[in-house]
Amino acid sequence: MYHVAVIGATGAVGQKMLQVLEELDFPVSTLSAYASERSAGGTVSFKGQDVTIKALSPSITEDGIDVALFAAGGTVSEQYAPLLAESGTLVVDNSSAFRMRDDIPLVVPEVNPEVITAESRLIANPNCSTIQSVVALAPLTPLGITRVNYTTYQAVSGSGQKGIEDLARGERGEEPVNYPHPIYDNILPHIDVFLENGYTKEEQKMIDETRKILQMPELPVSATCVRVPVKNAHSVAINVTFEQETTVEAIRSLLSGAPGVVLIDDVRNNAYPMPLDASGTDDVYVGRIRRDDSMKNTFHLWCVADNIRKGAATNAVQVALQAAGTTIR
Repeated sequence: MYHVAVIGATGAVGQKMLQVLEELDFPVSTLSAYASERSAGGTVSFKGQDVTIKALSPSITEDGIDVALFAAGGTVSEQYAPLLAESGTLVVDNSSAFRMRDDIPLVVPEVNPEVITAESRLIANPNCSTIQSVVALAPLTPLGITRVNYTTYQAVSGSGQKGIEDLARGERGEEPVNYPHPIYDNILPHIDVFLENGYTKEEQKMIDETRKILQMPELPVSATCVRVPVKNAHSVAINVTFEQETTVEAIRSLLSGAPGVVLIDDVRNNAYPMPLDASGTDDVYVGRIRRDDSMKNTFHLWCVADNIRKGAATNAVQVALQAAGTTIR
């Protein structure tokens, strides 16, 4: 049994981490919740009990925490995650602060659990859209993936409560506060800041993280990330090229029964993955599998998952469970 802490316990992902810890029956002896000074003294619920929220401070290293799940943003993670890891706590960080560091594992348990070792104390949780995409791609690696192109359709919950509120504002005819343009009845080809190369930071995350997780550092990957007026669950159109010749049926066979994958691919009966299917679940739904006739050995896949659960909270808890199976302390 472990003393588990959720840092950022009042946010959308932190709240979902508490729920998933309970649902997956993580071996918790003590649950601690941390947030900002503003939230300190309030409570969150865990297993029917009220847990008093504590303010973050450097003295957290003296609290005897075995496992810490971070969902408070990069600035907080950069300050506190290394402190806890150095004190012996297993840290799983949901921010982008440590994902591309060579010495820190970036983990999706269905894809690369072997990179977690007994010495791992700080583990990075990937980007939400990357997680669901690599869960769909990993079973196809025996075909020799040589190129990946993503187009995402990302729900407003990916921006947290402020994104959900902007969608509601737009429905009421009010101006957005979080997004630079209205999201209601609109789409924004813009997630995170723009970089010098014309890509957004979100797109670059997907490119870099896919290569690291699949352990294919030279893999050609491109991405266009789009915010859509959907409350929850991200969709990703994946265009993938293989070294080997293959068929739609062979791809379906590889995906059928793959860890974490649910295949919904019966277009004759209008059966394909949708956000309504994925929201509230921990699976990655894949369908609309078809050949891309414009390129040799290239196929289209449509992939949908709950970005707050599998794309953040659930993956983090699964990583912690995997690491706990290795060793903690």
